[in-house]
Amino acid sequence: MSSELSAERRVVVSADRATVVDVVSRRLLDKLTRLTNEKERVHLALTGGGAGIGVLAGVADHPARDQVDWSRVHFWWSDERFVPQQDAERNDLQARAALLDVLDVPEENIHSIASTDSGLSAEEAAERYSEELARFADDTSGPRWPSFDVCLLGVGPDAHIASLFPDRDEIRVSDSGAVAVHDSPKPPPTRVTLTRPVINASQRVWLVLTGAEKASALGLALAGASYLSVPAAGAKGRRSTLFFVDVDAAAEVPEELIDPD
Repeated sequence: MSSELSAERRVVVSADRATVVDVVSRRLLDKLTRLTNEKERVHLALTGGGAGIGVLAGVADHPARDQVDWSRVHFWWSDERFVPQQDAERNDLQARAALLDVLDVPEENIHSIASTDSGLSAEEAAERYSEELARFADDTSGPRWPSFDVCLLGVGPDAHIASLFPDRDEIRVSDSGAVAVHDSPKPPPTRVTLTRPVINASQRVWLVLTGAEKASALGLALAGASYLSVPAAGAKGRRSTLFFVDVDAAAEVPEELIDPD
């Protein structure tokens, strides 16, 4: 284990899934409160899945929710299921129900990925999302996407992040902000995902994973496995990278990587 890797990535271990979700919700609220006091515009990338949506519900229910100036927060998605707009599998729809619908946030701050109802193909939806990302690029001479202040990610048992799955072409894409995914190993088969360079342009990457079935993926990610086969190993924030896990998922985590806080 290199000292560089140990310095860059930390693991926050909680007793169980419910506690993990609570910890991430509270940390996210604290971070957004501070950022919206300091910056005119804050970019947050959301993730789906049980833990990701649980975090959003936790934010919605927390008494400190209104300390955030939500008018300054721009919401993005790390990936989306390419299904109809009102399909219950849409990350966008689930996030709205869990949190966004109860916030005083301008609709133009919510950057959803196009659905099948749009009449666009998955490739066109990815291109449209890439164009939207480019509108908010921090530096017109640099990368064609914003630097997310916080990028939330789930991690699958196969170590996938967003819809970047192991040993597939999408994980290699570096010249666009978003890409279409077909024949996904996880249903639904068609998706749109951010690319790895966009994720790694984030200031802070927070990965949330729970359960014994995620222990191997976490162990490989922390051990520096190739991101081509272990996509979670390739997720890294510019300022910090935190893995929020429960005791079961932490079974293979070296003691020196565990955050004492």
